[in-house]
Amino acid sequence: MTIDKKYRNIPVHIILITACFFVCFPVIFALIKSSQNVADVITPSLIPGKELWDNIKVVWLEYGLGRYMRNSLIIAASVTAGKIVFSLLAATALVFYEFPGKKIVFGFIILTLMMPTEILILGLFDVVSLQPAPGIKEFLQWVCNPADFFLGPVKYGLGIGDSFAGIILPFLASATGVFLFFQHFKSIPSSIADSARIDGTNSFQFLTHVLIPMSGNTIGALTVIQFVYVWDQYIWPRVIIRHNEYQVVQVGLNALTSAGDSIMWNQVMAGSLLAMIPPLIVFALLYRAFMNGYALSSNK
Repeated sequence: MTIDKKYRNIPVHIILITACFFVCFPVIFALIKSSQNVADVITPSLIPGKELWDNIKVVWLEYGLGRYMRNSLIIAASVTAGKIVFSLLAATALVFYEFPGKKIVFGFIILTLMMPTEILILGLFDVVSLQPAPGIKEFLQWVCNPADFFLGPVKYGLGIGDSFAGIILPFLASATGVFLFFQHFKSIPSSIADSARIDGTNSFQFLTHVLIPMSGNTIGALTVIQFVYVWDQYIWPRVIIRHNEYQVVQVGLNALTSAGDSIMWNQVMAGSLLAMIPPLIVFALLYRAFMNGYALSSNK
């Protein structure tokens, strides 16, 4: 009886181990191929080679993958921090303060979840890349002309194309972040907010001393989600950035597949493995907060 109970779950564990192997196989395959030489990488062989370090050095130094990863790290960290700050402020206003049209504002924020970047990319490109108005008078004349402002092409922009700001600024707002914090703040008893007001805390103190300490799991979950999202961006940086000095890692990886007449797949695999490291580190550091924050949002 004891033996039956001991070995009862063996089939389940075999199935789970097999599933994990198939999920991890692409990474295992990339690791093996990145260690092989040019002759072996195009063969079916799955025997690890001895060229891993040499392939890493080539993509890091000769193809500039280190610079691309540094740029992506700056952009991902900036966008993630900005999204957390603005989402916190927006959700705080929507939950704990009353103002006209609050439900309409929240509805418009949620509506943006249904609008992917791809359908906005042309208009966003004009807004970001076009030069600003030469003066306030010209700008007001354009804004105050409804036919020109609403129906005509974009006339003036921010003039920040081909820069870090051109990638960072358009993505500082996050409907996903606002929704996560909104749901979390809705679960906080109103008596806590009332007690804080009775104690004389102002809005900033209420945010920093009450809401933020209670939102660690949600902040961790949003950090993982947004960092990975920004790190994996390809289309917008490819469109708005024209010089490699500011380009991101995903575009840099694509350059590996178009360099020269033949593709060095061992180097491509080595670059892909390097590009996986920062998101994995962020996820490993915030894994517990991510899972707890996801569970909290799923239960609401």
